[in-house]
Amino acid sequence: MSQNPHIFIVDDEAPAREMVGDYLKMHGFGVTLCDGGKSLRKEIESSTPDLVVLDLNMPEEDGLSIIRDLKSKINVPVIMLTATASPIDRVVGLELGADDYVAKPCELRELMARIRSVLRRSGPAKTAAPEPAAAKAEKEQLVRFGTKWLDLEAQALRDDEGNEHPLTASEFGLLKVFAANPKRVLSRERLLELANARDAEAFDRAVDLRIMRIRRKIEFDPTKPSVIRTIRGGGYLFSPTGDKA
Repeated sequence: MSQNPHIFIVDDEAPAREMVGDYLKMHGFGVTLCDGGKSLRKEIESSTPDLVVLDLNMPEEDGLSIIRDLKSKINVPVIMLTATASPIDRVVGLELGADDYVAKPCELRELMARIRSVLRRSGPAKTAAPEPAAAKAEKEQLVRFGTKWLDLEAQALRDDEGNEHPLTASEFGLLKVFAANPKRVLSRERLLELANARDAEAFDRAVDLRIMRIRRKIEFDPTKPSVIRTIRGGGYLFSPTGDKA
């Protein structure tokens, strides 16, 4: 991540995006303003943002569609702005890979705090190809998750050859909780508590989907999970190499 993170603000309402943009500039962020999905895609062709603040409710193209398209192309953190109180939008947004949300009209100090929090969780940009993860295990904070290594310091998921596999900030939060609690049954409520999930209702309904996405990345056989197992009536249990607890 650069010293001055660059934030793309996507909102069809000019006063709203300019107000957020001016506030972030005042606090040292680089800012690019976009009035919708079309202008966002055009800007991304020439530069990659450190984070996107995205209004969900826009007439030309809704924010959920933009998140889906954006996450399929680049692994960039997204904070949703939503004027509706509907938890379903938040749930769907989280399932599509958004990292947080703020209700509109937003309190600018809260938005800035959430931007900083998501940027911290997203970790630094990788500029050089890492050495094979297995060779670094003794030197760094690496945790084995089935077929992959979780680098706690860099907040990255890598295979044995050192290739990085995309990981959202929320997925990293769950893996970090499992890493700190191996071979312990964790209920959904405990996972929420330890992962500091702000919206327990939305997160609770998305947690199973997040676990499913994580399993596709780390399990030897995602159809028969042995690294992160479901404990009937209890929650989830993490066994680093897929061994039975």
